Amino acid sequence: MDMTKHDRGFHKLLTYLARIPSVRTNDTPWGGFGSGMSDAGWWVKFSLKLDHHLAWNAVQEIAYVLNELSLSERLPTVFKPVSPPPYLNGGPRDYLGWVIECQDRDTRPGTIADWMESRLPNPVEDEAAWPEAE
Repeated sequence: MDMTKHDRGFHKLLTYLARIPSVRTNDTPWGGFGSGMSDAGWWVKFSLKLDHHLAWNAVQEIAYVLNELSLSERLPTVFKPVSPPPYLNGGPRDYLGWVIECQDRDTRPGTIADWMESRLPNPVEDEAAWPEAE
């Protein structure tokens, strides 16, 4: 995956996300990811292969780590779905996206990659390491 179109500060997180089996990547210079920074923080957007048998496991695991890991010391992140108007575009396989938002510019994307790597299945690209959905 060519990372030259993303700020270097995002490379570690994007490389980690690309290793998750159900994350959709492509051969564009962006790798299928979006990323950006603002005065308020930063964001990363990506898509999942919804037909992949671990897609919803990935949603659950990522949501737990980024939204709920600790009740007393929450990460400054939110993981949520995003979509353009479905009536103008199409269904979730092509247009449902996922975004990680961080409202703290001092929390670097690489730090969030470290949190995810220490808590998601390891190695993350090994499908056998992921619990199967019931």
